[in-house]
Amino acid sequence: MNTMSTMTAAFADIANGPFNLRTVARPDAGAGEVLIRVHASGTNPLDTKIHAGEAAHARRPLPAVLGMDVAGVVEQVGPGVIGFTPGDEVYGLIGGVGALPGTQAQYVAADARLLAHKPANLTMREAAILPLVTITAWEGLIDRAAIRPGDTVLVQGGAGGVGHVAVQIALAHGARVFATAFAQDHDYLRALGAIPIDATLDVDAYVAEHTAGRGFDVVYDTGGGALLDASFRAVRRFGHVVSCLGWGAHALAPLSFKQATYSGVFTLHTLLADEGRAHYAEILSAASAMAESGRLLPRLDPREFTMDRIGDAYDAVTGRHGATRAQGKIAITIA
Repeated sequence: MNTMSTMTAAFADIANGPFNLRTVARPDAGAGEVLIRVHASGTNPLDTKIHAGEAAHARRPLPAVLGMDVAGVVEQVGPGVIGFTPGDEVYGLIGGVGALPGTQAQYVAADARLLAHKPANLTMREAAILPLVTITAWEGLIDRAAIRPGDTVLVQGGAGGVGHVAVQIALAHGARVFATAFAQDHDYLRALGAIPIDATLDVDAYVAEHTAGRGFDVVYDTGGGALLDASFRAVRRFGHVVSCLGWGAHALAPLSFKQATYSGVFTLHTLLADEGRAHYAEILSAASAMAESGRLLPRLDPREFTMDRIGDAYDAVTGRHGATRAQGKIAITIA
């Protein structure tokens, strides 16, 4: 291999093992693809679960290059691609699951249908943390719950990755937004325009306080488990509950008695099944417009991690090995 056709990529070889940098062949853009020079790779809790060997649903056996989110510059455009030219700044949820190449590498070939032009007012690191959480939030609130102006929307875990974007999407669509969080995040949520609710309060107490016992029109659960059970109790009659972690066993009686409805969001399906990919670009294009108009601001942890510190970045997401847990989402600088 000559140096013009190689790149550095980070490999996770064994579960919870170190990341190893290797020189490998640089890919080319195939039909319908663009080759991206990666500037930043967003890091999600799901990436850390894949690294730990705990995410069978992602279909990503190790060894592998991980990383689902990307922000970078178009280096090469493959046959049949329209809408992108070399030099364009792009971002997207493009890989790191199934057989799709991961973004923790200097270059990645991506399906052009998954990409959108990066918001002009965001840095590469800010853009790189948005795709997965934005698509997940959008699918729940817009595609499933079809929120309308004036709706009362409760976001469970409103200061988290999906949560902080869900809050901003709901506000941008005219909803009155409430969000559960621990006390240290209440000022952050108020600054966004949401009404914070102490995450330690019993659900009946905050439903009584904020809705006079009626319940919220839409509840978005971002945590699963007990939070999803609380969401069934928090929704109003004929309301709608959405969850991006709706796994496990749950009693549906609180939902049934209210004649309320429920939707699950499984963002990986589109990547794994190659079904409806163009919609992800539509969502991210809408998100770019929101960001450029000041209605969507990613919560980026200020620490900067480079390729040789990917393990530290993952520890910051999980809090393992004594790492200080992220305040916001983690980006890994590649270029």
